[in-house]
Amino acid sequence: MPNLHFAEAPCPARAGRRALMAAARSPWRGVLRALLCVAAGVFVLWGIGALWYQAPLRWLWLWLAVWSVLGVATLRALAGRMPQPHRRRVRVAGLVAALALLGWWQTVRPMHDRDWADDVTRLLDARVDGSRVTLHNVRNFDWTRDGDPAPRWETRSYDLDRLASADLVLSYWMGPAIAHTLVSFGFDDGSRVVFSLEIRKERQESFSAIGGFFKQFEAVLIAADERDIVRVRSNVRGENVHLYRLAIPREQLRTLFLAYVDEAGTLRQAPHFYNTVTSNCTTIVFDIARHIAPGLPLDIRLLLSGWFAQYAYAHGGLAGQGTFAQLETAGRITERARAADRDPGFSRAIRRGVPGIPDAETR
Repeated sequence: MPNLHFAEAPCPARAGRRALMAAARSPWRGVLRALLCVAAGVFVLWGIGALWYQAPLRWLWLWLAVWSVLGVATLRALAGRMPQPHRRRVRVAGLVAALALLGWWQTVRPMHDRDWADDVTRLLDARVDGSRVTLHNVRNFDWTRDGDPAPRWETRSYDLDRLASADLVLSYWMGPAIAHTLVSFGFDDGSRVVFSLEIRKERQESFSAIGGFFKQFEAVLIAADERDIVRVRSNVRGENVHLYRLAIPREQLRTLFLAYVDEAGTLRQAPHFYNTVTSNCTTIVFDIARHIAPGLPLDIRLLLSGWFAQYAYAHGGLAGQGTFAQLETAGRITERARAADRDPGFSRAIRRGVPGIPDAETR
């Protein structure tokens, strides 16, 4: 009897289940593919920035061209807009290039040894002996109207038992949401010192917020006289400056001050990169404040530093009575700073009328 082969009849129920499962998977595959393409696109753009700011100039355009072409091809492969036989090879090539870029990125290290601009050429060197703190390399430049500095670095000593106040200073240089953040400490003998985390730019460099994402600048902690670091912003650069008295108990001021001293020691021991988002003039204040109040929450106003005073006000960090708008108006010291200019009483003059500051400090 001849062998008879019968084709298996398709099961309508099984075929229906497969169709339903395929239909259910299809939207999720589309979503995952879209998310993967977005992530890859962001990484391609990040790679362009990394190469632009850090690749050797001799090969910059070559590397940018290779990375861009390969990035676009990888995105097309991930999106399924490429013939099937080529997709796998392009994806593998893109992955290898990404790993190579990340490996190279880890070799970009911060340095202390560069041709620094005059105002950041020295690192703060602090020595603590009981309640006595000696700061070497305190900046006290005399700035001209053209922004040229007459360098003067000093050694100053402070008695932490006489530490009496801390003021938050915000200097607005790019709209209401972006400001540079400084903290000024006052002692009951009338002396003051300001701490400011800044970019340590090289002699021919200028600040770039985008470059701050790509290891363009090292960070430096500056200790300075107010007639230097506040006046250069209000009177020389024409920035809009506000000052607020911080509502910090006297016994906690020492903790805040010594946290800055510790940060100076950390940066002196090992250089770190400044980062526009994660390591800047405002995040250091927040990190230090958490030593005093560990429960402080994260907030968008830590990124948009021009609103940092509102954040401090919302959490009871500003002294003085009134709404924030009233504190903000009374704390605008720009005109007072320009009027005082080279007056030896500059620090007293800029504080007149600022809420929470006793009249005795301004006489």
